[in-house]
Amino acid sequence: MSSRNLPLITRAELAGAYERTGKVLITLNHRKVYDVTEFLGAHPGGGDLIEEYAGRDVSEIMKDEISHTHSDAAYELLEDDCLRAVLASELEEKELLQDGERELFKVMETGGDDVDSESELTVTTDFSQDYKKNKFLDLNKPLLWQMIFGSFDKEFYLEQVHKPRHYGKGSAPIFGNFMEPLSLTPWWVVPMFWVPVDMFCLYRGFQGLAIWQTIMMYGIGLFVWTFIEYCMHRFLFHLDHYLPNRQWALSLHFLLHGVHHYLPMDPYRLVMPPALLVILASPFYKLVHSVLPYHFAMAGFAGGFMGYILYDCTHYFLHHVSLPKVLKPVKIHHLDHHYKNYELGFGVTSNFWDKVFGTEMVDTSKIK
Repeated sequence: MSSRNLPLITRAELAGAYERTGKVLITLNHRKVYDVTEFLGAHPGGGDLIEEYAGRDVSEIMKDEISHTHSDAAYELLEDDCLRAVLASELEEKELLQDGERELFKVMETGGDDVDSESELTVTTDFSQDYKKNKFLDLNKPLLWQMIFGSFDKEFYLEQVHKPRHYGKGSAPIFGNFMEPLSLTPWWVVPMFWVPVDMFCLYRGFQGLAIWQTIMMYGIGLFVWTFIEYCMHRFLFHLDHYLPNRQWALSLHFLLHGVHHYLPMDPYRLVMPPALLVILASPFYKLVHSVLPYHFAMAGFAGGFMGYILYDCTHYFLHHVSLPKVLKPVKIHHLDHHYKNYELGFGVTSNFWDKVFGTEMVDTSKIK
């Protein structure tokens, strides 16, 4: 049992904090007060959704199934990184106003390390405390070399890499040297680089096909991509339990997909770097051309390639953009994969194949 001394604040101070200081303060159960200002940019649903609740209680919305039922990880983030004060009751508020000075309210917590001062709390993951507590990776140092020369086993690795951290100051270093830029890709690189390539492939296909044939092959390619997307995510990116219990295998897994689950809100590691895409796409390009005549292959490949472009852009938007209501289920489905159960919900652009193969995300709270 550890304790944390927190100041009491009044309801008027809570309600006026955003207008006066720009700080976004929220409460849970109308008692604990959390400062989530620095978390706005990292919130998977978009910062504007949190700003709507500045000065208000979020207990109900965090449990709302239509909006998004938040995972234990979300509550842990609030408790560990954002707790700042306690909302005074009516009686406590009267005493505060009468005394004219701040009392300290002691909040008893189970587990965790003692926090000596409020200044030690940050909205992002506390790097030193995280490493001290979990003995996994030190976010202050390049990650790949820690993976390669680490001494942890596969079970520990899978447990830790699927426990999300929030870096909060750009991108955590993977290489820590001249190779670092190769691991960073802004989302707009995908359409800028690859849409012209896709249009060229479609044009080459159209040169030898009728319009209806071109459209048909393009549509088939798009549909086939959804299956490839599901299979790659489930059987390649989440090879997880089939990995050899060897450091090199864990390191490769970390580079390919583990780092994304470890740091899910890193904006520069949400889409595939061009060099890696060329490596992964080349076998599919050759396969299509080995089974189909040239023009049919080009039109079909163009459809599949556009599917990839839409997938990568969608993946970024699901993490960092407030989407229209019609797309909320897609966003919730993917965020649940990250924050609730990484062994379900492998479809990113849709959950169609999850339904077909029985890997759709299940709301366990409704199971009696």
